[in-house]
Amino acid sequence: MTKKLDLVTIGRSSIDLYGGQVGGRLEDMGSFQKYVGGSPTNMAVGTARLGLKSALITRVGAEHMGRFLREELAREGVDTRGVVTDPERLTALVLLGIRDEHQFPLIFYRENCADMALCEDDIDEALIADTRAVVATGTHLSHPRTKAAVLKALALARQHGARTALDIDYRPNLWGVAGHGDGESRFVESAEVTAKLQTTLHLFDLIVGTEEEFHIAGGSTDTITALRAVRALSTATLVCKRGAAGAVAFTGPVPDSLDAGETGPGFPIEVFNVLGAGDGFMSGLLKGWLDDEKWPRALEYANACGAFAVSRHGCAPAYPSLAELEFFLGRGVIRPDLRNDPELEQIHWSTNRRSLLGERRGNPWKDIRVFAFDHRMQLEQMQGATPAKIGAFKELCLEAARGVQADRPGYGILCDNRLGKAALHASAGTGLWVGRPVEWPGSRPLSLEPEIGADYGGLSEWPLDHVVKVLCFCHPDDDAATWARQEDVVKRLFAAARRNRLEFLLEVIPSKVAPVDDMTTATIIRRFYDLGVFPDWWKLEPMKTAGAWANAVAAIGENDPNTRGIVILGLDAPEDELAASFRVAAAQPLVRGFAVGRSIFGDVARSWMEGKTDDAGAVADMTARYSRLCDIWDQARRDSAG
Repeated sequence: MTKKLDLVTIGRSSIDLYGGQVGGRLEDMGSFQKYVGGSPTNMAVGTARLGLKSALITRVGAEHMGRFLREELAREGVDTRGVVTDPERLTALVLLGIRDEHQFPLIFYRENCADMALCEDDIDEALIADTRAVVATGTHLSHPRTKAAVLKALALARQHGARTALDIDYRPNLWGVAGHGDGESRFVESAEVTAKLQTTLHLFDLIVGTEEEFHIAGGSTDTITALRAVRALSTATLVCKRGAAGAVAFTGPVPDSLDAGETGPGFPIEVFNVLGAGDGFMSGLLKGWLDDEKWPRALEYANACGAFAVSRHGCAPAYPSLAELEFFLGRGVIRPDLRNDPELEQIHWSTNRRSLLGERRGNPWKDIRVFAFDHRMQLEQMQGATPAKIGAFKELCLEAARGVQADRPGYGILCDNRLGKAALHASAGTGLWVGRPVEWPGSRPLSLEPEIGADYGGLSEWPLDHVVKVLCFCHPDDDAATWARQEDVVKRLFAAARRNRLEFLLEVIPSKVAPVDDMTTATIIRRFYDLGVFPDWWKLEPMKTAGAWANAVAAIGENDPNTRGIVILGLDAPEDELAASFRVAAAQPLVRGFAVGRSIFGDVARSWMEGKTDDAGAVADMTARYSRLCDIWDQARRDSAG
C-alpha cells in the first residue's frame, strides 16, 4: 500500500514573536515579527520545504493565532488533518530575541496552552496509517496526558509499519525544572526527567539530540557514558549534534570517541541565531533518512539546513527549499553570513514566498484574472468625480470582482489606498490576489504616493498579502539622467518590499515614451535584472508579435526561473483588441493572465459619476464585462494548449 504522507510530527505548536532589533535586551525590543513556532511545527514546515509530504498533530486555540497557524501551515503545504482546535485554551506563545552570538533570551507563555491539552482521542489512526514515519519531541513526554497521546501514536506507527523518531528537544523550564525567566537554558540535571525519558527510548528507530540532551536522556554529563546508557535501552540510530563541530551518527555500539562515528561535512558560516537551528537540522536529517541516504549524506543535508537556520532571522522562515539546498550544496559557501548572500537569498525568497492558495509545490497562480481599478488620475478627470465618489465607485468595482470570483482561486484586483481605501480594506480575507499601486499617477521620472514616505517606511504598515505594484514609464532610449532617477526609485522600493516581506510587481510601458520593436521590452527587463531588481511579477503591455513575447519571456527566464510570472495590461483597448492580444500572449506559459481596468469600468464610471447609472446597474455592467474578459482569457489559454 502506497502511503500519502512521508512523516507526521507530534507536539508543540506556538506563535513565535521574534524581536526585530538585534543586539539588545528582550526588555528593549520595539517590534516583533510573527512566525510559526514549536519544534514539531518547525519540522513539519522544514520537511515540506524539502519536498516531503508532512503532517502535524497538535492543538491550537479557537482564535486568531490558532487560525494563523492553520493558514500558515496550509501555505507551506503541511497536512493539517491532525491539528485540533481547542475551544477552551489559547494558542501557545513565545517571545524571543537575538542578543548576540551567545545569548538568545526567550520567554514561553504556555500556561494551560492548547497544545499541552493534546490527548489520546486526538490521535487519528487513519492519519498514522497513511504515513511512513512518526516524529515525536521531548516536551510532550513531560505530562501524563500528552505522553499518552504520543505513546498511542507510536504504537499505531509500529502497527502500521511506520518508522519512529525522537528529537529529545530538552527545554528545562518546560519540564518544570527551571523558572519562567530561564527559557534560554538548555540543560539542568534532573533524575526525574531522565527516568521519564528512559521509559520511552526503546520505542524509537532514530534518536537525535545535542550532547546536553543526551546527557539528560542518558543520565550522565559525560557524553560517551550518556550515549552508552541510551544505547543500552534502544537499538535506534543515535545522532549527536555537536554545534560547530557538526554531528555524528552511531548505528551500533558507541565507541570511545565521538570522532569515531559517521559524520557529514560541515559549513563555515557565521552564527547569527541558534534558535530553531536544531529543528532545521532535524528537517534535513529526516529528508536524508526517509530518502534512505547513507548517514554521511543525511548529515550533510542536516548540517546545511542547520547552517541556514543559524544565519537568518526566525526559525521556520529560515529553512531552505529543496532547490535552495541543492544550489547551496552544489555551489558552496561564498560568504559566511548567508542572509547577506544576494544569489542565495533570491533563491530562498522566490522558492519559499507565501502562497495564498496553500500550494507548497509549483506556482499557485497559473492563471490569474485581475480587475484593475487602481486608476486614480483617469477617474479624477471624469466629470462629476470627487474623492468620496471615486471611493464609493471602487467599492462597486470590488463587488463586481467578488461576484465574478465567487470564492474561486485565480482572481484578483488592483486597488489603491488613497482613493480606494474602503474597497482595499474590504478585500481582506476574500481570497483575491491584491495588488496595490505606489507610483504617483503619470509621473515620469517616477515618484511615489506620499503614504510610502521619503524612506519608504510606509510599506511596514501593509498586510503581507498585498503586492507592491509600481508603474515605470521607461524606454531603452531614455537619457542617462532619466534612467538614473527612475532606477534609484525602483531599487529602493524593491529593497523596501523585500525588507517588509511583500511581493513586488514591476509594470513597464515603453510605448508611451517612444516607438517599440520586438526587443524593446526584453531590453528593459534585462536592465532591471542587472540592477539586482527581481520582481515577483511583471506587468507588461500587450505585444503584437510572438517574437516580442518570446524575447521578453527569455529575458525573464534566464534571470529568474522562479518568477511568479507576467500579467498583461489593457491600455483601455476595446474587447476585440484585448481578445487578439490574449491569443498571442496565452501561448506563453509564463504569462499568467491579465490585469485590465478601463476596458471594464471606463464607460460605466463615466455614466455613474454623472448620475446616469445607479449602483446596481454599475455593478451588473462591470460584472458582465469582467466575466466576458475572463472567458476570453480562458478560451485563449485553452486554444493555446491545442
